[in-house]
Order: sequence, then structure tokens, then C-alpha cells
Amino acid sequence: MNHSCPNLSKHAIGYTISNISQFFLDTHMKAMILAAGRGERMRPLTDTCPKPLLKVGKEPLICWHLRRLKQAGITEIVINYAWLGEQIEQTLGNGAQYGVNIAYSPELSGGLETAGGIATALPLLGNEPFLVINGDVLTDIDFQAAASMAQILTQKQQLAHLWLVNNPAHNPEGDFGLLSDGLIASDPHNGQGLTFSGMGVYHPDLFQHTPAHQAAKLAPLLRAAMDKQQISGQKHDGLWLDVGTIERLEEANRLAENWV
Repeated sequence: MNHSCPNLSKHAIGYTISNISQFFLDTHMKAMILAAGRGERMRPLTDTCPKPLLKVGKEPLICWHLRRLKQAGITEIVINYAWLGEQIEQTLGNGAQYGVNIAYSPELSGGLETAGGIATALPLLGNEPFLVINGDVLTDIDFQAAASMAQILTQKQQLAHLWLVNNPAHNPEGDFGLLSDGLIASDPHNGQGLTFSGMGVYHPDLFQHTPAHQAAKLAPLLRAAMDKQQISGQKHDGLWLDVGTIERLEEANRLAENWV
């Protein structure tokens, strides 16, 4: 299987966080794809190619997200990047080849962790709830449901809605507990212990005390909000694969080999 990085396209490079006045002029729901990870466990492949651009089937992994977001009617997308991030921007351009509009939120080579990256991109994401997707996951989660989840967050004054999945072999204890009322507990032994999929709808208020351009982890923010009963969720029983190792990349290629 060829895991080489795709040739960089000649499409126009997309907007950066420095010129947000030209971008996102309407009020449709936005999505952010997290693409700033170094991919240490996938070296040497990621020494020369950022993990989101590794081929899965006929496309770079991140492009399957772009296609599914377009199908769900979500076309305004922010992508953060750090390690070899210029390759992501040069490959995807402004998103026109996928029928979407892409803005980029560049980070320093070390990255800002998940919460820091989201907080830094908030000027691009706006004041309404938005969808966040881990760029290194292969999934068939229904992104079209995100818009209704965003409305519920606003109505119930909650801070996030997360998709959870069955615990994979590399995370047998799970991350959080799904309760019978749809809320999520910070202790996986409380309720049904499941693994966070890396996909969720977030209200910007979750990050109101997280400084931009500073590294910050997401889990502490989520756990604090869970303890205040401000996080809901649901279990996803379909496809979900964390493409975090070379072995799981091979599995992803087997799953996607016939996708078009």
C-alpha cells in the first residue's frame, strides 16, 4: 500500500487567520478539523508528510472529512495545522475542489493541544456552536445531525455534545460515562463507560477562559463542565477508527479501498 504524501496541488492557497474579515460572512454552521498533531507513532511516514494527508484508499484521510461535511451541508471549515502544515494548505487550497470554503489557523511547530488550538481559531468559528472533528479518525458519524445538536445546546445552555464509541483495544477503560438521561459523566465507571470519538459540537463559551496562542488540553475543560451537568452525548455504533498507528492506517486502507 502506498502511504506516500500526495503531490501538492496548484489550487489557490486558502485564507489564514490574519484575514478573517474576508471569510465566513454568513451564519451557517461551521466545522473545525483538528490537523495539528505531529503523528509521532506513525513515523517515519509523518517525517515528511503530515498525518492528515496520509492516503486512506483513494484520498488523503482529511479529504474524507471534507467530502462528508459537504454532503452534510457544512461548507465553512477551519483547519488548524502545525507540523508540515503548509503541505495541508497547499494541497487543499481554499477548498473549492471539494465544494467547501477553508480557512486556516496556523500554529507553531509544537502545536497548541486541542483546547488551545480551538481557542486560537475562535475568531474564525464565530459566536455560535460549531462542530469539531479529529482529523486522524475514519468514521461515518452523521455530521448532518450537528446542526440540530447546536440548537439544543443553545436552548439548554449546555456547553458541548459529544459522540462516544465502544472502547477500542487501546483504550479499554473508556474516557467518560454516558448516563441514561443523555448527560456525560467525567468518570467512565458512572453510567456506560465509553471512549470519546474526537467528534463533538461545542459552544464557544466552553473556551471563554482558555487563552489563544497558548497550549491547553481539552479533557480538563470537558470534565469540569461534565461535573456541572453541562455536557451531553450519544453513542455511535457505526464506523470509527482512530488512525493513530501504522497498523491502524493499514486497517483504514482495507476499509476504504473501494470507497469512491
